[in-house]
Amino acid sequence: MQNHTPTATAIAELLTRHNQSVAVAESSSGGLVSASLLAIPRASAWYLGGAVVYTKTARDQLVGISDADMQGLRSASEPYAELLANRIRQQHSSDWGLAETGAAGPTGNRYGDQAGHCCIAIAGPLNACITIETASADRAANMQAFTAKVLDSFLSTLRKHHAG
Repeated sequence: MQNHTPTATAIAELLTRHNQSVAVAESSSGGLVSASLLAIPRASAWYLGGAVVYTKTARDQLVGISDADMQGLRSASEPYAELLANRIRQQHSSDWGLAETGAAGPTGNRYGDQAGHCCIAIAGPLNACITIETASADRAANMQAFTAKVLDSFLSTLRKHHAG
């Protein structure tokens, strides 16, 4: 398993220094984002909660996104990732919400996305949304790549927010 500790440690330091918190909703990373953050000592000071939102049932029951909320949206898209990040942030009253959704592989998803497709959203005082494509069918490698990109993107967003 890839070591995400340096990035997660830098995130923890910034969140602690600025007395901020985060909540995480993830799908195709399978909980690795939360696990990476929770591996940092004293995470309970800034990590408020998370959910692996892998199915329609989980989407409804864990983050309260109904079929009506999904009208005009599809999973594994930037608009859905943004909704997910905002919803997890609201549910936990956190300063930041992180979300990722995609297709880890070895095949693509039912929406036509190839394996290695992932949409990442950050909701908070500064918002960000990106899509990555690894062009790989290696499920475990994609899960690690998605996790790394979520953490890197969040750290970059935190640094940008706190620099201004």
